[in-house]
Amino acid sequence: MSYLRSIPLLALGLCGFMVSQQASAEIKVGYVDFQKLMAEAPQVKSAMQSLQNEFGPRQRELVAMQNDLKARDEKLQKEGAIMAEADRAKAEKALRDQQREFSRKGGEFQDDLSTRKNEELGKVQRYLLDEIRTYSSAQGFDLVLGEGVFYSKPQLDITAQVLEVLKSKPVSAPKPAAAPPAAKPPGAK
Repeated sequence: MSYLRSIPLLALGLCGFMVSQQASAEIKVGYVDFQKLMAEAPQVKSAMQSLQNEFGPRQRELVAMQNDLKARDEKLQKEGAIMAEADRAKAEKALRDQQREFSRKGGEFQDDLSTRKNEELGKVQRYLLDEIRTYSSAQGFDLVLGEGVFYSKPQLDITAQVLEVLKSKPVSAPKPAAAPPAAKPPGAK
């Protein structure tokens, strides 16, 4: 008698298994290599070129300053022994002051460049994520994975298709919409 009761449960379980197999066969999954997008997307290259244009003059100024420092140091090394004590001390002080100025400007340059690079890359990353979502939705993907995948069949990698879409877009990532001003608490002036 208990044997007859288990047949409907077995049939129900088998139907559930078949339905889940059919549902999983219809799921469309893709994978995007985000690092590859960051390396090859024209928007990233455009942002990097923009940074080069913005910071190139300061970098050239620092290189010229460094070359001048090197020339002054070499001159002081060669002529220091034959210079008057007061002239040598004055030249050494001027060299130290210029080296300090170079270090200060170099540090400011690195800080400014890092800040701007992070800003630009952040904008481009947000843009790329939006494009991945748009492409995935338009192509009917149910799930698109990124970093952290230990295995994927090459057929699932849609990075090349997303790159092709990005190549047809403007090379400058659009500026994000301005955030609305924060609401003031009641009673604040």
